[in-house]
Amino acid sequence: MFLQAVLVFVIPELLAILLFILPWIRNAIEEWDWSFVYLFTWWFHTRTFVGRGLREGLVDNVKYTVFWILVLASKFVFSYFLQIKPMVAPTKAILKVNIFQYKWHEFFGHSNRVAVVVMWMPVMLIYFTDLQIWYAIFSSFVGATVGLFSHLGEIRNIGQLRLRFQFFASAMQFNLMPEEQLLGPKKNIEARRRIAFFSNSLFMNMPRAPNVEKMMAFSVLTPYYDEEVCFGKENLRTPNEDGISILFYLQKIYEDEWRNFMERMKREGMEDEDDVWDKKSRDLRLWASYRGQTLSRTVRGMMYYYRALKMLAYLDSASEVDIRAGTQEIASHHSSNSAGGGGGERPSLRKLGRATSTVGLLFKGHEYGSALMKFTYVVACQVYGQHKAKGDPRADEILHLMKNNEALRVAYVDEVHLGRDEAEYYSVLVKYDQEQQREVEVYRVRLPGPLKLGEGKPENQNHAFIFTRGDAVQTIDMNQDNSFEEALKMRNLLEEFKVHYGIRRPTILGVRENIFTGSVSSLAWFMSAQETSFVTLGQRVLANPLKIRMHYGHPDVFDRFWFMPRGGVSKASRLINISEDIFAGFNCTLRGGNVTHHEYIQVGKGRDVGLNQISMFEAKVASGNGEQILSRDVYRLGHRLDFFRMLSFYYTTVGFFFNTMVVVLTVYSFLWGRLYLALSGIEGYAMETSKNNKAFGVILNQQFFIQIGLFTALPMVVENSLEHGFLPAVWDFLTMQLQLASVFYTFSMGTRAHFFGRTILHGGAKYRATGRGFVVQHKSFAENYRLYSRSHFVKAIELGVILIVYAAHSPMAQDSFVYLAMTLSSWFLVLSWIMAPFVFNPSGFDWLKTVYDFEDFLNWIWYKGGVFTKAEHSWETWWYEEQDHLRTTGLWGKLLEIILDLRYFMFQYGVVYQLNITGGKTSISVYLLSWIYMIAVMGIYVVMMYAQERFAAKEHIKYRLTQLVVISMTVLVLTLLLDFTSFTLLDLVSSMLAFVPTGWGLISIALVLRPFLESTVVWDTVVSLARIYDLLFGVIVMAPVALLSWLPGFQAMQTRILFNEAFSRGLQISRILSGKKTN
Repeated sequence: MFLQAVLVFVIPELLAILLFILPWIRNAIEEWDWSFVYLFTWWFHTRTFVGRGLREGLVDNVKYTVFWILVLASKFVFSYFLQIKPMVAPTKAILKVNIFQYKWHEFFGHSNRVAVVVMWMPVMLIYFTDLQIWYAIFSSFVGATVGLFSHLGEIRNIGQLRLRFQFFASAMQFNLMPEEQLLGPKKNIEARRRIAFFSNSLFMNMPRAPNVEKMMAFSVLTPYYDEEVCFGKENLRTPNEDGISILFYLQKIYEDEWRNFMERMKREGMEDEDDVWDKKSRDLRLWASYRGQTLSRTVRGMMYYYRALKMLAYLDSASEVDIRAGTQEIASHHSSNSAGGGGGERPSLRKLGRATSTVGLLFKGHEYGSALMKFTYVVACQVYGQHKAKGDPRADEILHLMKNNEALRVAYVDEVHLGRDEAEYYSVLVKYDQEQQREVEVYRVRLPGPLKLGEGKPENQNHAFIFTRGDAVQTIDMNQDNSFEEALKMRNLLEEFKVHYGIRRPTILGVRENIFTGSVSSLAWFMSAQETSFVTLGQRVLANPLKIRMHYGHPDVFDRFWFMPRGGVSKASRLINISEDIFAGFNCTLRGGNVTHHEYIQVGKGRDVGLNQISMFEAKVASGNGEQILSRDVYRLGHRLDFFRMLSFYYTTVGFFFNTMVVVLTVYSFLWGRLYLALSGIEGYAMETSKNNKAFGVILNQQFFIQIGLFTALPMVVENSLEHGFLPAVWDFLTMQLQLASVFYTFSMGTRAHFFGRTILHGGAKYRATGRGFVVQHKSFAENYRLYSRSHFVKAIELGVILIVYAAHSPMAQDSFVYLAMTLSSWFLVLSWIMAPFVFNPSGFDWLKTVYDFEDFLNWIWYKGGVFTKAEHSWETWWYEEQDHLRTTGLWGKLLEIILDLRYFMFQYGVVYQLNITGGKTSISVYLLSWIYMIAVMGIYVVMMYAQERFAAKEHIKYRLTQLVVISMTVLVLTLLLDFTSFTLLDLVSSMLAFVPTGWGLISIALVLRPFLESTVVWDTVVSLARIYDLLFGVIVMAPVALLSWLPGFQAMQTRILFNEAFSRGLQISRILSGKKTN
């Protein structure tokens, strides 16, 4: 009977393995709704449509299975020999230690099992998270291999292009169009990069391009709310407090491009450079806007599709004679124009303008119609109607864009008020009619109610999606760009929809990105490097071999007819769909779609360039991943994917953020564990009996550092090596380290861990507008404190106190070398979390700004404000807003928060037994008596606060008398303790480290119990104490900033680290000149 029962259990497992080997059979079975099929496949069959038939083909199955078998094998071998096995001897030694007397009251007897758990905790956390590291290692090298076989990185510079130039024309003709001439090498770095990538892409595998008339029609969709459309003159020339204007910033960042622009303006008739503000103001504004993250830049980039299609339509119908004659005419025009200057330009060319290529001279007329039939650009300007009604300049700028781009359409929501409380809402599509010379309405669709029921951006996309045309839709964000040469390859990309990748045709064509904001500052470079490895190597591996690529807000191209009946490209439910773009990938995979990735074409993308912007973006993404865990999409994918593909899904979506949080928790568990061993006395006994303990602590600490580095560095170095060469990649990596990239990445890790963990515990994710402006303005200390206090500063101070207490009471810390080796990465994390907002803040170590910042911080702390006071003006308003997540959390969230807050009482429990006044006693009464100190301090504080409120304003003498009595009593008690007990001044310092965390723990628990305490007199004391603690934290954080600001040379060094050489030099010169003017 037992064997029969085993057989019944094993048969489904054997059948599951068989169906895993033969995936097409399982896919077919899952598509059947017959009852007898469900009877025999009950353990995996589902009656819901979503999530059926997700198995890939046999070849793909083998590829990602082999990948994960290698990853898992490497992980288990490494873990056994370098994590588990070295722990055996220290564990046996701890268990054998017979401690007759602990240094405190031990609740768990003398078995030392708690010490063993404390020792094993960080090791087990590492054990369960280092699979993320092994995934990063293997995916880096597999991605590089796939890239090599795709011919990526074969042409890295102009020199390599010259070597293959004899094949360039044939590759161009085979893939795109005839061409016989190539412009000479450029000096501009961006131009050289574009030429190198375009040339390299022609030798990559791509489908043949059809004629324009036979290609798939497509649309581009961009959501826009109220961002900058085009920089205004005042925005460009108004200086900030440092005397730095946006135009000055751009002139220094893009020096050669500014020289070219001024040269071009002079050729067009500008006599004096100052005339650029009057006669050429539109050109100047556009020049600046094309180097920011503006709607003008995005529209210009996407309209290259229209220009490219017009030229390709001409080449499709032109004869070889026409092309040769046209090429000669264009070349002669260029030569005559450069020789004759602006005066020799023909009137027809002036009408065409610089935005239109001179190839337009050769067009026969049908090219415009062909391009309009195949391409439409829809910008979803949700509040365009409101902007028009208010006379907002952005409405005029959008109208100007429509006027100059005939393929551009604008969709917006029109709110029509019918009566007092009634309104109708319409989705409206408008265009600019060139004949009528005005904006005209194309479509008007009535909506059932207000648009913004869910998240803003996806709702904006959804209402405009109906106005797109063609077979495909490319989703483009407002911070993206394109180039003409990349637009030429769109026909090739659309042909990918006809190719089978595995057992399915693609439904989303993944497109790589080029991050164009990397040159504006070191922070932007770090963000660009991290993002570039994610959008290239990371996506490459997800598509092949892992077959689990989703949609991450990239310029992906969607099969429009496939997605329209399946819910569109955006989910918009509040909170849970805050990261709306990835749900398009979830939806696609669950409904049997296929997502591919193609790297012979790329689209530009801007990223946040300031630390505050980056942190808000990271917070939004981390919170969004916390909400994804609760979604039915993730639940279904976890259930319906096979084991190895599920691993790929987990470690590249929510698992990445979960493991980031666990890495931080590992540091916490390691330091709290070492503190437990030191304060309990176990560490001292273990040192006498085991020599492995010291080495184990050092090795474990170094493993943290190596893991954090592999998390971020390896994919960047490998991808950079592939595309630019090994030596340039190593040089870039070393340069980044000198510019403190590790500080930035460690700080970002803290941001992701905090907001992901808080969302898991309490929910409360929200959209955070980051802004996409240039970061040349100094951020005040109060602003940085508001943004980073709870996510970084408080946590860093906590870890710092642990390290100090451990150094004071650990026998192992008496050896300075051992202590530093054991705690080096922990101290690095503490310093990174405290100093990063100031290291990467313009003028962060300017002495005068530091003084003004601290005064502003004190004013913010003590300003109480009123009902309508904003958080940036009043500490109390900010403090209440910072605790909003605790008001909406559930019972379990509150219980877990209280349990986590209990750790702050560990300081008091451990340290009081180390004080001289205890005389070495370990009774529980010692700890209980220590609360007398807390009660006394609280009593003194309440008396002082009462006296201040009652007497400070009108009866000042009574207030001073109360202060005198309290101070006298305190001095008297301290004197008696010093004279008649074994109490010492060192005990007083240690007491501060013991009881200050206890107070913070009490405040944290009181916040959870706010609904019960807010109506009592206790709450005023809690608020008052919390203000004092935030003042204390602010002083602790400000101290190293003030010290570095006072030391000479640090400000110049920081500016050089933060910005490139040209801007740093220009900034120093401008300061000297402004100083002379002042004098």
